[in-house]
Amino acid sequence: MIDLSRKVALVTGASRGIGAVIAKTLAAQGAAVVCAARGSNAQWTAGEIVAAGGTAEAASLDVTDTEAVNTVVSGAIARHGKIDILVNNAGIARDQLMMRMKRDDWDAVLATNLTAAFSCTQAVLRPMIKQRGGRIITISSVVGQMGNAGQVNYAASKAGLIGMAKALAREVASRGITVNVVAPGLIDTDMTRAMTSDASDSWASQIPLGRLGTPQDVAWTVCFLASDEAAYITGQVLAVNGGMYT
Repeated sequence: MIDLSRKVALVTGASRGIGAVIAKTLAAQGAAVVCAARGSNAQWTAGEIVAAGGTAEAASLDVTDTEAVNTVVSGAIARHGKIDILVNNAGIARDQLMMRMKRDDWDAVLATNLTAAFSCTQAVLRPMIKQRGGRIITISSVVGQMGNAGQVNYAASKAGLIGMAKALAREVASRGITVNVVAPGLIDTDMTRAMTSDASDSWASQIPLGRLGTPQDVAWTVCFLASDEAAYITGQVLAVNGGMYT
């Protein structure tokens, strides 16, 4: 049984889908969770956690606003004394063939998916170094590993997260901080439900386990990496994709 009691976690993009389930699962294992998302969107997730007997708070955060990131992190540390776990989950997709892709769509996806993860990670890094311990877990994608037509911006951002994590893992290992990546495959969320049935069936046919993943599949992997049981794992990419890419 994973025990995260007395741990404090910050989860970005925690308002719905994978992020909300990650936040709830961390809380169920005993962590106090700061659920961050734009506007008031994370309040529902935090409320669900509290109603279930866990400890959580909602934070309004636009992850592309570096000043806001620093404010949320410093506020969480002021209230809880520390941040032990950072989950970089916030992300967007703006799909289009590269020939037709607007520069604004490239910039927006890189800013939200990659640069924001840099900002959030940098904000927690000094406190984690000072406390000589921490877990930084970033949600990438199978698309960042294998590519996908029409998603050059998304693939670039998700591949960049992998490179960033591998480099940072070497920088901070001596301080007791682990840095890892979870790379989900096709996960059953609102985004995939919006796909046409033909597109969904095409993707599903590539999955050896014969089903789409669930947000809970991803959340349990995050919980493991956040735990003491994963203390000797760093700089790694854990694929949660049903075998569609190995």
